[in-house]
Amino acid sequence: MIRTPALALVALLALPPGQACAFTLPWRTPAAPPEPPRPVASLILADDAAPGHSVPGIIAARREVVLGFQTLGRIAARDVDVGAVVRQGELLAALDPEDLQGDVRAAQAAADAAEVELRTVRAATGRTQALAQRNVASTAQLEQAERELAAAEATSQQARSQLIRARDAAGFARMTAPFDGVISAVFANAGAIVSAGEPVLTLSAQDGTEAVIDLPDAVAAAVELDDPYEIWSEMEPELLLPARVARIYPVADAATRTRRIHLALADGSPFRLGALIRARPARPAVARLMLPQSAILGGEGGARVWLIRREGGRATASLRAVTTLGPAVNGLIAITAGLQPGDEVAIRGIHSLAEGQEVGRSVTP
Repeated sequence: MIRTPALALVALLALPPGQACAFTLPWRTPAAPPEPPRPVASLILADDAAPGHSVPGIIAARREVVLGFQTLGRIAARDVDVGAVVRQGELLAALDPEDLQGDVRAAQAAADAAEVELRTVRAATGRTQALAQRNVASTAQLEQAERELAAAEATSQQARSQLIRARDAAGFARMTAPFDGVISAVFANAGAIVSAGEPVLTLSAQDGTEAVIDLPDAVAAAVELDDPYEIWSEMEPELLLPARVARIYPVADAATRTRRIHLALADGSPFRLGALIRARPARPAVARLMLPQSAILGGEGGARVWLIRREGGRATASLRAVTTLGPAVNGLIAITAGLQPGDEVAIRGIHSLAEGQEVGRSVTP
């Protein structure tokens, strides 16, 4: 009796040659179809990635002063408001003069009384000296008269000093502009009581403007004086104005841990005071290619990225050495060499790729 496997073998041998290969043995598992390449999170490099490497800022005056009264008083009038253009010496605000003039009158009365007292004591001292010369008055009486004269002179001098101070305070009731400029801020209105030195107005000169930006301490450490920058407004992004680093605050802000950078603009800047702007370091066009910091592989070989090449419907990954510029800002880092606009670079899963590995379509992370 022939067993079933033997019968199957005989049947296989009896098949025509063209059909023998199509026969599948019942105890073999069919091979699984190959899996498609995995998608890759990638980015197409372009020049328009550069604005993401910018920071916000504001336009301010190069020369600015906060004005306040040098004495306590109530504001009787404020003749200017925000945006007012003023000239040097022009009256800006004034305190109520009644209280100050009252202080002057009181100081004048005290000075007059001290002067009368001084003349009286001086006459009494003269009589005592004359009596002492004739041995009528004792030495003790003469010394007492001289002490009273010295005290009266000191009191009179103190009263005169207080009168001068009161007159000066009355003169401080008028606030005038120390230079030509525009009122950029107002802190107190008419009727308010202000103390000596309390801010009332901010006067900004119009002879020059600058952009003020705040950078993280790690980024600001790489900024140097006279570094070139580019300034633009989001309303007109095509209008780029050159600027240079003029001042760097040496101490970071305690709350934000950022350092303030002042960028000097050329005279005739179209930006108005208080305008919002964006700023970025001025670099060659190739340096404006930006990549997320997560796309950069570090190590002994320097900075590298995974470049995705797509040819004939097939995509492969290959390592590419690049040159970076400066620290990352807002999670982006500038590329100066190794890549060109239009290159596709993997930005996620970079540690799981291999040289020559085939990848699938590009997806947005």
